[in-house]
Amino acid sequence: MNSRNHLVFLMILFNLMLNNPSTTSSETTSASSTTTFHFPSLSLQNLTLLGDSHLRNGVVGLTQESGVPSSSAGTVILNTPVTFLSPTTNSTASFSTRFSFTIHNANRISSFGDGISFFLSPSNQTIGSPGGYLALVNSSKLTKNRFISVEFDTRLDTHFNDPNDNHVGLDVNTLESIKTADCNSIGIDLKSGNYITAWIDYWHDGKNLKVFLSESSKKPVYPILDVNIDLTPFLQELMYVGFSGSTEGSTETHFITNWSFTSFGIRRVKPRITNPHNVTDNTISKNPEIEVPGEVGNRSNRHKKIGLTVGILGPVFFCSVLIVFGYVTVRKWREAKTDMNIQAELLTGPKQFSYKELKAATNGFHSGRIIGHGAFGSVYKAVMSSGAVAAVKRSKHSHEGKTEFLAELSIIACLRHKNLVPLQGWCVERGELLLVYEYMPYGSIDKVLYEESDHFGFLKWSHRYNISIGLASVLAYLHQECEQQVIHRDIKASNVMLDANFNARLGDFGLARIMDHDKSPVSTLTAGTMGYLAPEYLQYGKATDKTDVFSYGVVVLELCCGRRPIEREPEGHKMINLVDWVWGLHSKGAICDAVDKRLDNEFDMNEVRKLLLVGLSCANPDSEARPSMRRVLQILNNESDEMIVPKMKPTLSFSNSLPLSIEDIIVSSLEDEEEDLPASVSPEVVPMIKIE
Repeated sequence: MNSRNHLVFLMILFNLMLNNPSTTSSETTSASSTTTFHFPSLSLQNLTLLGDSHLRNGVVGLTQESGVPSSSAGTVILNTPVTFLSPTTNSTASFSTRFSFTIHNANRISSFGDGISFFLSPSNQTIGSPGGYLALVNSSKLTKNRFISVEFDTRLDTHFNDPNDNHVGLDVNTLESIKTADCNSIGIDLKSGNYITAWIDYWHDGKNLKVFLSESSKKPVYPILDVNIDLTPFLQELMYVGFSGSTEGSTETHFITNWSFTSFGIRRVKPRITNPHNVTDNTISKNPEIEVPGEVGNRSNRHKKIGLTVGILGPVFFCSVLIVFGYVTVRKWREAKTDMNIQAELLTGPKQFSYKELKAATNGFHSGRIIGHGAFGSVYKAVMSSGAVAAVKRSKHSHEGKTEFLAELSIIACLRHKNLVPLQGWCVERGELLLVYEYMPYGSIDKVLYEESDHFGFLKWSHRYNISIGLASVLAYLHQECEQQVIHRDIKASNVMLDANFNARLGDFGLARIMDHDKSPVSTLTAGTMGYLAPEYLQYGKATDKTDVFSYGVVVLELCCGRRPIEREPEGHKMINLVDWVWGLHSKGAICDAVDKRLDNEFDMNEVRKLLLVGLSCANPDSEARPSMRRVLQILNNESDEMIVPKMKPTLSFSNSLPLSIEDIIVSSLEDEEEDLPASVSPEVVPMIKIE
């Protein structure tokens, strides 16, 4: 255990001894009736990102950064709720917040909208629709979400009676503002790209809310928005605070750069004093004892002896207790070292489940509940006591299993994207390492394509194209929109799950790695699944975003063709590589002949051609020629021109000997029949690599 985890352990132990569960932070302080924090820069330690929001270099982006118009919605919420109402004293908090933001638009002539908002909400999952809904409400359920917000609107939306495309407004449970103010009146253009600082002050006793705006750090004397309102009917005891932003067919970007907040004014319950002079019947003795002088001397000697004994034996006893306590504590710590490591990292993370709860939900981890296998464990279908269905991943009891568990938990717990398998919680008890995910009713792509097509009906073309877009979207998020770049390293059909609407959900981050943007990769033991591994990754063991792009290309070709990456010929023993096969058809001008025959011509020929060419461009042996995932997403969304794919597949030459053995390269599970190749594979079986 390193010094940091040791310190966390001692802090937890000290808190348990004091029976005080409160947590303090250098940046955030909270009491039962007040909350105060100051974030000069923003961090995932204190915030939850939802939708398209992302964190980079201490700045939160609420919407996607795209050079072409797009629709996007995102929110960022403080992890800890704030007390705004005391039912016992019937008092409401006043609050004051200060934050800086920028709204920039690369093309203000033809692309604009929609703006940002600061909000209070009883839910920490507030995320709505893009466009004029400001990610606060759902377009189909306008009255579902409850909130109090101050909007900084950059689009004229007549549906909500907006005065113009540059205004501030106060909203309560609806986007039709109670009162608005024109930012042009103080010479501020919200979408100028300049740093703008906002102050929002609510004074409960005065039943008044004021909003101040400035392009400097100095607070103006007069507010731009002044509303007389009592928010008490709309406040709950605990509410979350945060920001939201949205666009619709726009290149507008929205950033929050710093944030301060304080709440105050809730009255506490005063203790009742029944006897103000603290006098009881026992204070004065009615019949005081009369001490005999001889007895006083004897009693004094006895007191001295007792005091001497206590003075000698007391420290000895205390040291003995301390030693025993230390021994027991260290022993317990060693037995639960893995537990404490993980719990220290997840004090504010996903929900912690009990082992008893998950064991009951999986019927004692019965083999009949297994719905999948991974490189380091099995996945079980779990039915919780509430009736909700989840997927529980149980890691093997090995060093590799623990490493994968920690990697997956530490990475995916910080990620928020609609095309990720949502992590619901975790459990580390009795030597078990368990992750709880949202249940995906249709399982993985490969099961629907190859194993259960008769049960579910094989994937229609519209589903396949949508899956390709969803997978490209989440990879663009991992590669370019996270604060640190995430390299998945194991993109394959069995790790792409399908939700109830056949949307792609990427899972299994056990082999993923985090690295800083623009930082050169380091060589590691090559990991992944044969058929999906990029040639340069096999040769040099260096994982980059382009190695994920290669794997994505193979998955796309699988979706189009309905064939595995490496298959044996129906007659004979020759192995067919999917990339080579499709490229061969492309060289003959017949690339569309590769489409899955089970589709029975029910597809869009232009989309088939586009997706096959995208797959080949991503699976190009030359990593420099592969597109970024953002470019792929733009191509599939018809926002960018297609890439030119050479008729002949490029060839690469490597050194005579691989730096790693083939046995080291292939990571497979003997329990998983989906892992195609045996542990010993000769280089001839892998036709994607040319070895001279």
